[in-house]
Amino acid sequence: MKKIIYKFCLVGFVFALSLSCNAKKGYSISSPNKNNELKFDLTNSGQPQYSFYSNGKSVIEPSLLGFEFQEIQKMTEGFEVIKVDKNTADTTWEQPWGEFRKVRDNHNELVVHLKESKGEERLVDIIFRVFDDGLGFRYSFPKQPHLDKVKISNEITQFSFPFDNEVWSIPVHRDNSYYESEYKKTLMSKTDTINTPATFETKDKLFVAIHEANLTDFGSMTLLKQKGNQYKSDLVPWADGVKVYAQTPFVTPWRTVIVGNNPGDLITSTLMLNLNEPTKIADESWIEPSKYIGIWWGMHLEKYTWGQGPKHGATTKIVKEYIDFASKNNLDGVLVEGWNVGWDGDWTADGNVFSFTKPYSDFDLKEITKYAAEKNVRLIGHNETAGASKNYENQLDDAFKLYNSLGMNTVKTGYVNKYLDKKEWHDSQYGVRHYRKVVETAAKYHIMIDNHEPVKGTGLQRTYPNLMSQEGARGQEYNAWSADGGNSPEHTVTLPFTRMLSGSLDYTPGIFNFDYKTPNNAKVQTTLASQLALYVILFSPLQMAADLPENYEGKPEFKFVKDVPCIWSETKVLDSKIGEYTTIVRKDWEGKNWYLGSITNREPRKIKVSLSFLEEGKKYQAEIYADGKGANYKINPYPVTIENKVVTSKTVLDLNLASGGGTAIKFSLLQE
Repeated sequence: MKKIIYKFCLVGFVFALSLSCNAKKGYSISSPNKNNELKFDLTNSGQPQYSFYSNGKSVIEPSLLGFEFQEIQKMTEGFEVIKVDKNTADTTWEQPWGEFRKVRDNHNELVVHLKESKGEERLVDIIFRVFDDGLGFRYSFPKQPHLDKVKISNEITQFSFPFDNEVWSIPVHRDNSYYESEYKKTLMSKTDTINTPATFETKDKLFVAIHEANLTDFGSMTLLKQKGNQYKSDLVPWADGVKVYAQTPFVTPWRTVIVGNNPGDLITSTLMLNLNEPTKIADESWIEPSKYIGIWWGMHLEKYTWGQGPKHGATTKIVKEYIDFASKNNLDGVLVEGWNVGWDGDWTADGNVFSFTKPYSDFDLKEITKYAAEKNVRLIGHNETAGASKNYENQLDDAFKLYNSLGMNTVKTGYVNKYLDKKEWHDSQYGVRHYRKVVETAAKYHIMIDNHEPVKGTGLQRTYPNLMSQEGARGQEYNAWSADGGNSPEHTVTLPFTRMLSGSLDYTPGIFNFDYKTPNNAKVQTTLASQLALYVILFSPLQMAADLPENYEGKPEFKFVKDVPCIWSETKVLDSKIGEYTTIVRKDWEGKNWYLGSITNREPRKIKVSLSFLEEGKKYQAEIYADGKGANYKINPYPVTIENKVVTSKTVLDLNLASGGGTAIKFSLLQE
């Protein structure tokens, strides 16, 4: 019956089903709520193209699809539609951690099967999934006689906008290949090649984010500006210029377009997660969130050194002191950097000298892990590779087996180098394969990973939930040594709508002392209250109390750091403007108490917050940490007022945010 219907379509008849077709071989499919619509057709030359609409507004104008290869004919035109399939899904799955405990996967799917009408008649399928929060699409190349091993030289995929919109983005800088730049807003016409996620504020009042999902064995997608209001996919290549090595059958990552009516819709989208495969870890009981401290900030302030010497930080004595502090304050872990052989001298020059099993002589690994266990604290290992990924891979099994035997269940990895193995980009197919191998090997030994200098997140944590957090942004460390003075007050009010769309971020908040001295006069450019609010604003299931332990002693504000959870059953974004201010509320994993974080840029502002997100008819104790009198990130970041009051869902709070300031609130459900 389907074949008859499609035949009618091809000769110019129109049929009306849930799938639509017209004389131009056009097909369309809508989201479950009917707000979003995907259209597909072939140009007169048989080139595939798609367009996307939201509430009747054009989001993506007709944009071409296809691939080019080295040594064989490109697959960009001369296609015919041989079959179309339509599917619907509506399921709910639960995460072991996240910004939502339960995630609904509700989408309509259109699969267009294409064949070259002449020549070798090669095949490709294009799979579109339309959600209420956007669109995902990917290419699938089936096994076939005339397409086997391929070297992809170019992906044609275009993203054509109806306007020269404003875009929040970071440029592709090959001297900084792990995304450590501040996001800036410019017109699309002023950009060149940008990384994803890229967030667009359109001229017809939509918020759109372009990214990808399920980046598996492929080069990462960047966006290359074309003529007019258009970007195209520009895959990160191998050193030899090939973009991707593949063999049929294979699929590409999903290309994603998230769309919303306000900035918060982008944050609460679960589209990227839903386009990844379900978990491959049968028993997830060992995967758990953590609040930790570490021998880390002291290195950046030059109190300690990573290498051996009189200021070596990772000594048995110092680590035990950190463990004592963690235990006393109910923190789960202690991160230790500089514990293993390889840090002496210029360690960035040759990462092959690193051993991931041999500690320095002043660091007794077995004694420290035993001591930590007695204190109900875990040691968090640190594996800096300096980009020598093969050296790391050769030691992975031995290292992770050792850590598992000692009760270490988390490892922070690092790749401080322009290249991997002296020639390959972090976000190339080479890098993607390496990072995946680390995560998969870690899972075998029940090790959780916090990946620094990574390839960008694309939702892999659904499949491998032991990939807990990543850096891939300008983190707190820039406030210790950056030549530009540190992260601007605008930085943390931009990250939630840009970098955070790719997954959890190990930003390392919680600096309480602002009077440290650095050669570049870098400093934290927020107030203390804002540092508290970041625990709610910037999600990570592994959250660090980043300051030196002595800077927390006797500070009443530290109670919020200890209380605030790392994972959430529900997330809501209240009034926000990208780069200026945001207010986010999250409910704890048990679904009982709520937490609020509100931050602003360098402009002080007054914000009214309705507490309608609280359960109706219930009373809550609000523990409010707000900027105190005279607070200002530049001249006086310290003042914090702490107030307790009873509130309900009908309460409206007035928040006074200082310059670079913030407010953090815990709402505890009161027993009746």
